[in-house]
Amino acid sequence: MPTKNTTHVTTAAKLKNLLETMLQTPMPVRLRAWDGSEAGPADAPTVIVRHRRALRRLVWEPNQLGLARAYVAGEIDVEGDLYDVLARLAGLLWRAPGVKDVPLRAVAGDALRLGIIGSRPKPPPEEMVVAGSRHSKSRDRQAISHHYDVGNDFYRLVLGESMVYSCAYWTSDDPGYGLADAQRDKLDLICRKLELRPGMRLLDVGCGWGSLAIHAAREYGVQVLGITLSTEQAEFARKQVAAAGLGHQVEIRIQDYRDLDDGPFDAISSVGMAEHVGTGPYREYAGILHRQLKPGGRLLNHQISALHPSTSGTSEQRSFIDAYVFPDGELAPIGTTVTLLEDAGFEVRDVHALREHYGRTLRAWVSNLESEWAAAVELTSPGRARVWRLYMAASALGFEQARIGVNQVLAVKTHRDGASDMPPTRANFLS
Repeated sequence: MPTKNTTHVTTAAKLKNLLETMLQTPMPVRLRAWDGSEAGPADAPTVIVRHRRALRRLVWEPNQLGLARAYVAGEIDVEGDLYDVLARLAGLLWRAPGVKDVPLRAVAGDALRLGIIGSRPKPPPEEMVVAGSRHSKSRDRQAISHHYDVGNDFYRLVLGESMVYSCAYWTSDDPGYGLADAQRDKLDLICRKLELRPGMRLLDVGCGWGSLAIHAAREYGVQVLGITLSTEQAEFARKQVAAAGLGHQVEIRIQDYRDLDDGPFDAISSVGMAEHVGTGPYREYAGILHRQLKPGGRLLNHQISALHPSTSGTSEQRSFIDAYVFPDGELAPIGTTVTLLEDAGFEVRDVHALREHYGRTLRAWVSNLESEWAAAVELTSPGRARVWRLYMAASALGFEQARIGVNQVLAVKTHRDGASDMPPTRANFLS
């Protein structure tokens, strides 16, 4: 008489089978279920599934957004190296935000046995939905406020003393050389590329917490107008300007770039701003900056670029970045940016890729966040701190693996006779 098969299939094994069916890929990590059972490669880092609700999210959203919602809600967690986990899941996290729908019948059996069939869970409260026409002034203000009005104390914890929220420029591997040094060197690189001199007028579009405006005024003697849509950034920047004794040189405004009418300026910096503008409105943005410059004036555009179509933000389904980090943010290929600047009348003179520098910068920010985790949670929320940890760590890998890039584009508004007032070599700003 045949013996009955009594092999026990653990919760974790069922979970592994279900996830592989839904996500259409073998699980490259070990799984620990809510009952303590484990399945998957023994030598891989462990993803802990704390609640059945995490699986329910993936039934409804079998993609990076479903995974992100479960992580932000604290329903899944990572034991071991977060970068290792993200690298193993890179194929899922970095492909187009939506994957082909999996028929319910393909997962219904395991889903029922695991007790995860149910209504769609509400997204975590940290998820943002903006209202109004895309890239309208009111909607842009909502998007900027969502990202930047998290609290200046939180940003200081993550960014460090420099309060600069863009790719640093690492010029040394000396153990005593840190993030603040690299950010100072980035600010100085921008000023040298613009060839700032005492008495010149600089427009800093998307001025953040005022670090570039202060550096340019203090070190190069220029007059600076910085604009931002973030009330918390503006408040902090104004205090920093006053503390530095530069109130007579630096003005910080809450203003939309479309309302600018203060030209002509000798130079313009746009650092980490274009990603918020969007590819569609970028032609108008470039035209406004061109009109605000004097002939012979320079623009320094520092911008993250898309290196693959899947990172350009054009999918109909929301990505994690769009839902939690940069609503309406768009990444354009560097060729598109150069073309739009030239269409606006600029002559592009230099393109400087800084991709590897951003990976190193992001790892420094993640280290800051992790070392002050309890304070970060207290200043915001557990979910918000998890959003930042996930987005910065995943972005670091994205830059390191050449999935996204970042470039400084130096352009000039030529005189009518074609004169550019540019030096014959790069020696004045590249070392």
